[in-house]
Amino acid sequence: MSEVVLETNLEGVELLKRGKVRDVYDLDDKLLIVATDRISAFDVILPNGIPGKGEVLTQISLFWFEKTKNIIQNHIISGSMDDYPPPLKKFSKLLDKRSMLVKKTDPILIECIVRGYISGSGWVEYKQTGKICGIELPKNLKESQKLDEPIFTPSTKAETGHDQNITFEQMSKMIGYDLAAQIKKISLAIYNKASQYALGKGIIIADTKMEFGIYDGKLTLIDELITPDSSRFWLVSDYKEGQPQDSFDKQIVRDYLLTLDWNKTYPGPVLPGHIVDKTAKRYKEILEMLKR
Repeated sequence: MSEVVLETNLEGVELLKRGKVRDVYDLDDKLLIVATDRISAFDVILPNGIPGKGEVLTQISLFWFEKTKNIIQNHIISGSMDDYPPPLKKFSKLLDKRSMLVKKTDPILIECIVRGYISGSGWVEYKQTGKICGIELPKNLKESQKLDEPIFTPSTKAETGHDQNITFEQMSKMIGYDLAAQIKKISLAIYNKASQYALGKGIIIADTKMEFGIYDGKLTLIDELITPDSSRFWLVSDYKEGQPQDSFDKQIVRDYLLTLDWNKTYPGPVLPGHIVDKTAKRYKEILEMLKR
């Protein structure tokens, strides 16, 4: 894997925005999305990154966009430097494997979350209310239990701070019922296809979040897709209902940070080498398992 990339600077190319992980560049009618090796936890970008993380995130997204393109069109133009505009060629060492050339869409500002298992914030909400995003669930579910059917649990997309869970009815009021229903149906179809494929590779996709936009009047799948940053991956061989699972995501980092006396505000603590190495290995392992 290449050296750690915490920030990109493509001289002569307009930086549109810098997110927690991705740097987005404006190419007039297209966008260039570059996944850095930054890692955030509790909404704070940590001082040191995870080597190769951006490459893994990009390659996993490209893999799933290709796998699901028969369900819905997506924003990918290319993930290959061969297809990039000439002004970007001189940055090939930086951009190769960690960037995607995509269509410029009008984003729908809702996180579209599908849960096949009860975990994370969904488990917390269920324990308090017996529901997730207004959906009544059976009584006496256990932590990490598989749900009878996957559920669609949207949230608002916050630029800063935490996203807020909303009901499907609230989502419908925000964007219209027909569009909300279409997004729900497609989100569930993508999750079902991906989770069945992953099970065959020994991986459980417990939940995942997707984003959509409108391109040329049509609903389009955008952003990243079913990566360790947007999903919970568990090993089938290690899965045990009724307890937290060992995840192939940022949980290693979160668990370490929870052992510290840190108030979850900027600047975050520097991660020790063994946590960085373990996290990097986890990210790489999930890509290898999916493509096996």
